[in-house]
Amino acid sequence: MLSTFYSIFMNTTWFSSFLCLWIWSICCLYAVDTVVSARPSSVNIGCAISLSSSIGKVAKIAIDAAIEDVNSSPAVLGDTRLNIYIRDIQSNGFLGIIETLQLLENEAVAIIGGETAVIARVVSRLANDLSVPLLSFSATYPSMSPLQQPFFVLTAQSDNFQMAAIATMIHYYGWSDVVAVYTDDDDGRNGITALADKLAEVHCSISSRAVLKPQMSRDDITDKLVQVGSVRTRIIVLHVPVASGLMVFDVAYLLNMTRNGYVWIATSWLSTIIDTDGPLPAEVRKKIQGVLTLRMHTQDSKLKRSFFSRWKNLTSTEAFSDAPGLNMYGLYAYDTVWLIANALDSFFKDGGNVSFTNVGKLYDGGSTLFNLDKLKIFDGGDLLLNKIEQINVTGIAGPISFTLDRHLSSPAYEILNVIGSEYRGIGYWSNLSGLSVLPPEALYSKEANLSSTTPQLSVVIWPGETTVKPHGWASTDNAELKIAVPNRVTYTELVSMDGQGTFNGFCIAVFEAVLKLLPYPVSYKLMPFGDGKINPNYTELLLLIAAGEYDAAVGDIAIVSDRVTLVDFTYPFFPGGLIVVAPIPIGESRHSMWAFLTPFTAQMWGMIGASFIVVGAVTWILEHRVNDEFRGPPGEQLMTTLWFSVSTLFTVHQEKVVSTLGKVVLIVWLFVVLIVNQSYIASLGSILTAERLTSRIQSARSLASSKDPIGYSMGSFVKDFLIDELRIPSSRLVPLSSPEEIDKAFQHGPNNGGIAAFIGERAYMELFLSTRCHLMIVGREITANGWAFAFQKDSPLAVDMSTAIVKLAETDELQSIYATWLTDGACSSTGEVQLHADRLELRRFLGLFIVCAITCLLALIIFFAQTVWQFGRNNPEASSGRSSWSDLLQRLLAFLDKKRDIKPRKKRKRFEEISNQIDADE
Repeated sequence: MLSTFYSIFMNTTWFSSFLCLWIWSICCLYAVDTVVSARPSSVNIGCAISLSSSIGKVAKIAIDAAIEDVNSSPAVLGDTRLNIYIRDIQSNGFLGIIETLQLLENEAVAIIGGETAVIARVVSRLANDLSVPLLSFSATYPSMSPLQQPFFVLTAQSDNFQMAAIATMIHYYGWSDVVAVYTDDDDGRNGITALADKLAEVHCSISSRAVLKPQMSRDDITDKLVQVGSVRTRIIVLHVPVASGLMVFDVAYLLNMTRNGYVWIATSWLSTIIDTDGPLPAEVRKKIQGVLTLRMHTQDSKLKRSFFSRWKNLTSTEAFSDAPGLNMYGLYAYDTVWLIANALDSFFKDGGNVSFTNVGKLYDGGSTLFNLDKLKIFDGGDLLLNKIEQINVTGIAGPISFTLDRHLSSPAYEILNVIGSEYRGIGYWSNLSGLSVLPPEALYSKEANLSSTTPQLSVVIWPGETTVKPHGWASTDNAELKIAVPNRVTYTELVSMDGQGTFNGFCIAVFEAVLKLLPYPVSYKLMPFGDGKINPNYTELLLLIAAGEYDAAVGDIAIVSDRVTLVDFTYPFFPGGLIVVAPIPIGESRHSMWAFLTPFTAQMWGMIGASFIVVGAVTWILEHRVNDEFRGPPGEQLMTTLWFSVSTLFTVHQEKVVSTLGKVVLIVWLFVVLIVNQSYIASLGSILTAERLTSRIQSARSLASSKDPIGYSMGSFVKDFLIDELRIPSSRLVPLSSPEEIDKAFQHGPNNGGIAAFIGERAYMELFLSTRCHLMIVGREITANGWAFAFQKDSPLAVDMSTAIVKLAETDELQSIYATWLTDGACSSTGEVQLHADRLELRRFLGLFIVCAITCLLALIIFFAQTVWQFGRNNPEASSGRSSWSDLLQRLLAFLDKKRDIKPRKKRKRFEEISNQIDADE
């Protein structure tokens, strides 16, 4: 019965499961049939491009091929056909807007267009209102934001990344400034703004801008390039439309601006021309030799190679006199069509429906001009836009997916060098890997970790057919740099002018040596600054440089915070710093009556005292049983022990040590005492000597807190430093113009109208002290940034000079120049006196005390072992266990206190024989 019931239950269960599965299958088939049946037979998309431009004519062929491929592939849209309506905007912005409006009237679900920034910006606003996605493969200018234009989608790489690549190149080659030549339209302005931002991130800048009219003429280009040629920067970034770029190079070639020394970096417009129209005529090629350009990088794949092979067949059917080459915009145009097709397929699978809503006039009371009332809102626009944003497919240009800010993922550029009749790739740039000679996808797949020694770019053939990297800066033709030189009266070893108007000195010698290390000649003229009677004011000199009266200044010019805002300084060629000079005092030590404690620190004194006690106690333990001098009443033994340990310091102890262990401890202790004693004497003598040579003025800070008058060099920055930084009243400051005046001021002293100290720059003071042994440097040097050459703000020469100064410092030549002009005198070795000798710390003697402690410990262990053994021999009952512990302890202490005879055995035996003989005789 039970088995029968189980059989019926199982059969019923299987039947129920089968029935449910059958019903579910019918529902799914019905749902699929419903979805499929909901798809329209065709979907319209629009395209507004210029069919005569280098970008448009290639894009049109690619788009037609993509439409054909999509409609022939049932895997994408099934039976739905993709219709496209292409309008020729003829490179006219106004016509582009009109044609796009007409496409929107044809119930297009998406528009491919916005070829330029102007068209994209205007049409995208209308696309927002009508909920129709606007996809552009050519409006790459970086200011279009998804927040402002939510229905605009850029399907190519943004110029924001191209400008980042250029900025990285500028930084890589060590240049600091560039000249930007661009058109005065949205594409040009926004692109150069992005370049300026990216250059700022790598501490570079745009030093000059040449803005061309959108409809530029040769005269307009000539005027602007003449201005570019008048500036010293030779790094030129050219960001212009494809149609105008070669005209700029034509004019630049005539102006001799494509020769050796210039660097031209053309944005992707040049690579587009080369890919589309190449090979270029010889007349054109010679004008762009050595130019660097960028091209959007697309990954190598089977799809890409197949499309390139197919391109010749595609162009042979077109009505072109010269078949255009395939440029990168053609690849992205082809992928844009497939992107729309895949997004529509996902749109239909999610139940999307192609329907439109008539809106009449877009704005209440608006005009009906251009039949705007016929425009319709795409009801499924938001869903289709969402599907476009979520797309993740692979096209002929590589993977197609978008970031959160709607940029193509992993943007990259190829860097090309125009050489001969073709161009050569010298490297790549990616926002993830930076510059590299390897393709970005190779780095991603291998997760390569490029070391700093790996070349980031290959060798470049620069304009003028040279592989030597241009320095990026040059003097203007027939123009000399006006360089001011301080006409010093004192310390002429630094810089001076002789009667014939020739400048010489340490600073001039360094300047001439640095110029020899520059990779280019510099035309300059040295001009004196000052009347030759008093030293000039350097701040006034730098103000004249900032005003443009001088180009630079060479001399002993200190880098000060106030001066940095006026000019650009090079790397310091001489270390700076302010020092305090004061008379050497002859007098007694100023230490207190406890000066004798100074050589040792408190920890050291504590260790010495503890060691005396420990060594004395150990010696008493070892000598108490065998030495009568360490026996007696407790008070007498304590005094004997203390006296013995302390007297070892002076080696005058009279107590003899009898035991072997005691002698070992005493030897080690006497060695410790010898080292400590000699160190104390040497340290105390050093402290007293240094104290005797120490001025009562210990530093600039202590001088500031006093009321003594202070001298400084007239015309230097020292006065402002003392007032602003050290808060010294100006009434205490005494301006002195010559070494003789400084000598007299020191002779008079602070109480007789003189000075107590003088604060000046180290180089001056070393020369001053070389023949004045009665003065010395006190305290520490006040930090400063040294001496440097000064140039006008944003001068590229300042950077090149800094590099040359560093190279000069790496050789012996700079030291040789210093030795030639600033040789140390007789008293310069006096130097800076150490105010406080180092006190002897415990850590310096810790090993010595550890050896002594180990010796004492081992001696005690051996002593107690011998004592216990002797106690066991003399007291056999102690080992039998019949006595209590307290009794044994008392007997052991008594044994330790008992005097032990340590006479030699031979003598003892001889003494016993004599005693026995005497007893026998009696």
